[in-house]
Amino acid sequence: MLQRVISLTVRDVRFQTSLEQHGSDAMHTDPDYSAAYVVIDTDCGLKGFGLTFTVGKGTEIVVRAVDALAGLVVGKSLQEIVSDFRGFYRLLTSDGQMRWLGPEKGVIHLATAAVLNAVWDLWARAEVFITCADCFFRLPEDQMLKEGYPAYTTSCAWLGYPDQQLKQLCTDALEGGWTKFKVKVGADLEDDIRRCRLIRQMIGPNNTLMIDANQRWDVDEAISWVSRLSEFKPLWIEEPTSPDDILGHAAISKALAPLGIGVATGEQCANRVMFKQFLQASALQFVQIDSCRLGSVNENLAVLLMAHKFKVPVCPHAGGVGLCELVQHLILFDYICVSASLSDRMCEYVDHLHEHFVNPVVIQDAHYMPPKDPGYSCEMLESSVQRHQYPEGEAWKAAHEQMTKA
Repeated sequence: MLQRVISLTVRDVRFQTSLEQHGSDAMHTDPDYSAAYVVIDTDCGLKGFGLTFTVGKGTEIVVRAVDALAGLVVGKSLQEIVSDFRGFYRLLTSDGQMRWLGPEKGVIHLATAAVLNAVWDLWARAEVFITCADCFFRLPEDQMLKEGYPAYTTSCAWLGYPDQQLKQLCTDALEGGWTKFKVKVGADLEDDIRRCRLIRQMIGPNNTLMIDANQRWDVDEAISWVSRLSEFKPLWIEEPTSPDDILGHAAISKALAPLGIGVATGEQCANRVMFKQFLQASALQFVQIDSCRLGSVNENLAVLLMAHKFKVPVCPHAGGVGLCELVQHLILFDYICVSASLSDRMCEYVDHLHEHFVNPVVIQDAHYMPPKDPGYSCEMLESSVQRHQYPEGEAWKAAHEQMTKA
């Protein structure tokens, strides 16, 4: 714990998921899953790895923001950081000049998350935490080790996928034991009706369906649109409007309650303060958290505790490079140490880009299986980083050459 941080490096890593429409939704039609990837080096050789997720353009801005924060980390000992982690978080978010770019939202928040995730990873590698010391904790822990945490899939129904692909992916998922499916909606109402009907026919009446508009609508439009989709019995509508519109979400929630449709949001909510207001306003039936965009693990732990206080189940978002690897730690903490409940709880899973990680997430029978290696599971293979680093990596050089020839 006395090791001292001697350097913090950050790289812009992007994957060309837009070529096959992976991740496409009503607002993000051509996302390239990307990350500002941070590596912390210490004087004893121990490293910490962290990232924050983006969708392509603009990642370079997050990288520059991480560089600007590096001076607040380099030179500190790990002991100095973890002995007052709250103070360290405040140091990063309250710098007299950098704070002006936030505070605690936007690009500076993403940069902070990448740094803090790397520090958490470093801490976990330096010291194994024993949090399951009594019988209460051991029972949930044993259950997770045996059965895993329930997951739902979004990989079947990205908005840009053609019908035949949707059908094949649903068939494959059902054969693999999946029972919970999320569909992207919000671009065209009649097309949404058609696609939701197709998916519901594929998965049957008893499996769970969720829909996600990715903030596409205003409040009245959301209520009208989702009402038209109510025949397909969605469990929730995710991100129906601006992620910061607390009163708007409350109005949508009240209007859809008679239809039995809940409201879920949180993956792009600005910070823990707004989460508190969402919960106090009874605007959500399901809380979503994001391991990269909500200021890293620090704020997510605060949200887990608030959600437990207000008795709202947490169903984390995990669509993006490295997010499944990160969020598995949060759901396990929630179950073992906070909620001890799986009622109405599940975690998103997307089947993309896990092969680029040293310790990729493990899914068995549509359940997240607990990771066994120390750390925050976000260390990427160096070969993948080098190949997909933007713009000088071989993958991007090849793409540039193809565009030039075209």
